[in-house]
Formats: sequence, structure tokens, C-alpha cells
Amino acid sequence: MSKSKTPAKVSTGIAGLDQILRGGLPASNLYILQGAPGAGKTTAALQFLRAGVEAGERCIYVSLSQTAAELTAIAQSHGWTLDGIRIEELSATDAVHGAADQTIFQTAELRLDETREAIEQAIEEHKPQRLVYDSLLEIRLITGDAPRFRRELLGFKAFLAKRSVVAMLLDTQTSETATGGEEVEGIAHGVIRFDKSLEDYGSVRRRIEVSKMRGVPIADGYHDMAIREGEGVVVFPRIVPGDAIDARKAQLIKSGVDTLDDMFGGGQESGTTTLVIGQAGTGKSTMASLYAMAALKRDEHVALFLFEERLETFFRRSEGLGMDLRQFHKDGQLIIRDFSPNEISPGEFAQIVQSIVTEFKTRVVVIDSFTGYLNSLPHREKAVRDIQSLLKYLARSGVLTMLIVAQHGLLGQNVGIDVDVSFLGDTVLLLRIMEDEGRLRRNITVVKKRHGPHDLDVHELFIKSAGITVVPFNPLPTA
Repeated sequence: MSKSKTPAKVSTGIAGLDQILRGGLPASNLYILQGAPGAGKTTAALQFLRAGVEAGERCIYVSLSQTAAELTAIAQSHGWTLDGIRIEELSATDAVHGAADQTIFQTAELRLDETREAIEQAIEEHKPQRLVYDSLLEIRLITGDAPRFRRELLGFKAFLAKRSVVAMLLDTQTSETATGGEEVEGIAHGVIRFDKSLEDYGSVRRRIEVSKMRGVPIADGYHDMAIREGEGVVVFPRIVPGDAIDARKAQLIKSGVDTLDDMFGGGQESGTTTLVIGQAGTGKSTMASLYAMAALKRDEHVALFLFEERLETFFRRSEGLGMDLRQFHKDGQLIIRDFSPNEISPGEFAQIVQSIVTEFKTRVVVIDSFTGYLNSLPHREKAVRDIQSLLKYLARSGVLTMLIVAQHGLLGQNVGIDVDVSFLGDTVLLLRIMEDEGRLRRNITVVKKRHGPHDLDVHELFIKSAGITVVPFNPLPTA
């Protein structure tokens, strides 16, 4: 019995989208790219055609809605050229003008048959392997009713199929057309949707969904995306925890402070998540620096993601405790990313973490602070679900992940986020400040540890320039 061949696939020109599609678009089919004005459809379409040019294919951009000058401007904004892409533009008079690298069909309120004939003639003449049709909104306006529009689309699909053209049809979604896309989705081999929303604060949030793709086991649901200068549309596929592979056995990760390690039953396990919870000034970030320094001295890679503290502040604070981390950072062993959470989506953050862990075989990851990260996002419940998938991925990669979680106020007890994150931690390290006989004392307690034994006693934490000390808590003697 002969084995069935895997259908050929073509790249969309967007690496993250190809990953969602498990390799790309099945060849010789018709696809619909939907989205509101400004969602990124034209940019994605140009990336699709540029990928075809790189593969040595003939490519045509048929435009009913944008001029060649506008397309050129979009390409130039990313540092691209349209070399190798044929532009077929339908605009305002009946005259037909030829040019060395493009043909312009000028029309005034073209009848549908004239539009079809002009496009089919261009396809017959140039015989493209890839085609972008921009946009279906204009064809809807010309046809005037849904049945005629559907017949026209079916005829165009059959015409392209006979010539083995991979076609991407752009469908601009407006308030009038957003609910009328069923006639398109039933005909297309696949439907990709771009979504954008403007929150009360921060930049535009963009998402992508492959709502339909015949014969491909896609990663369905929404995935974060962005439009970047010089890159175009960038897609961040959701993390799949099962993709992580780590053949190393679980090991105890030590802090370098024996009494602290003893509280964890000898150390923290690799492949677990630790929540470090406490008020301001209790030493949360110091704990993270302590474990980072110990890992670096073991010649392991450490990744630190700062959402509140500046990089220079982090270095100076660590140096004040006798931990010089600058050289490790210069040498590339300590990877630090310092960014504004308002400019990053959960999907992009997860991709950054995943790529660093994969590239550098990172053993310790610190997110400081997780509270600041969540508080900057418009949909914190969704962000918690996304971070849960990331934490599972890191666990299966054998990484110790430390999440710094701040509490309200100097002496308050409420965690500074309105969603429950306690379930994320395999281990919970609680840091507190208490007043005792006119003196503030730092307490440290391991309140939860899923794997193995741990000490439930309250200990006192001393943070001094000479280093970190943990001792059993003893009440001050009374006079």
C-alpha cells in the first residue's frame, strides 16, 4: 500500500502564523484574510507575496481599494521593496495604460463582468503562483446582493483552482459587513481573522485567529500579534506546554545560604514555580538576586525580567548586598530584559521567555514583579491563564521560576492584584515585616511546598551589606 503524500504547503511570510498552521498554507487554495481597517491585512498580504518572491514564484497584487503608490509607501515604511510583485490596480477611467512593471486598469463604477474580465486577463497574462485580491468589500458593493456575490466568488475560486494559484483575498470588516461573512467562509479553504482593540490605556492590542483551515490541525483560538517597523506583522503563538522537552533529571537548586536551603528541605526543585510574596521592603527582589547569584556561580544561565525596577537600580541594590551581577550580564550568562508592560502582550512575553530558555538552556527564571505585569494588562484573568501555560512549559523544561508578588502598602496584607494567583506556585515563600518592641523585624516562612518536606517555622531574615542571613525567630527579651 502506498503512503499518502503530505500536502505541499507555502509560507505565509509570517513565522508565527506558519507555526500556528503547522508549516504554512496548503498549496493551490483560496484563503480569506478578514479584519477591520488598520488591522494589518495589507501588510500581511505583502509579506505573503514577498515570501513567494523569495521562493522564486510569480506574484500579483490585484487592488480595487489601494493605489500602487499607497502599497509602495506601506512597503517602504518597513524597509521593503515591491520588486518581483506585479501590481494590478483598478481605478477611475476606462483607459488602460501599460508600464514596464505594472498595468493600471482605470474604470468608473465598473460593471462586475468588466472587473472580472480585467482580473482574469491579468492572471492569464502573468500566470502567477500567488495572488492577493484587495478587497472583497468593493466586490460586495458592485454585486449588490449576497447570492450574486457568492456566485461570483465561486466562479473566481474555480478559475484560480484550474491554474493552481494560491490566493489570499482581503475582506475588510465594517459594522455593516461584520455579520455577513458566512458566504465567504463557506467557500474559502481557510479563514484568518485579524482583531484589534483600543484599551483605556496603552497601545492597541492585536490578535489573530485562524477560524477555519481545512485539513490542517491548527493551533486554534486567539494568538497575540503586533505590527513592527521593519518586521511587519509579527505573530506570537500561544505556548503549548507539551512542546517542552528536557531530558535532565530534577535537581535541588540551592540559594547559597544553608539555613535558607534547610527551610526547603535541602533546596528548591528544578521544574517548579515559587511565589515570593511580601510587602515593600521585605526582601522579595533580594531573594531573587540570591538564587540568581548562586546559579551563576554554578555556571548556569539565568533570565531576569524586570517590570518595575530599573536595570541600574537592580545592579546597585545587588552590589549593596555583596552580589556583583554586572559582569555576568556583560558576559551574557545573566540575561536581563527591562521593558514597559504596557507595550507588551502576554503572548509576546511568553515567546520572549520561551526563546531565551531554549537558546541558553536557562535554569533559573525570575519575573520581577509579577504584580506589576498583571496590573498593566486589561484582561488579567486571561493573562493568568497565559502565564499558567508558560509556567507549565518552563516546568517541563526543568526551570526554577520565581514570581515576585507584591502586597499592598508597607504593612498591608492584601496581595496587590484582584485575581487569585496562589495556585500558580508549587512553593510559596512568605516575607513579612513585624514590629517588635519598637523594632521592625523581617520574617521569612515557607508556607507551601508541593514536592518534599519543608520547614513551617518562622525564621528571621537579615539583609546586610555582608550578605543574607536566616536564623530561627526568637522574640526579643523583655525587660
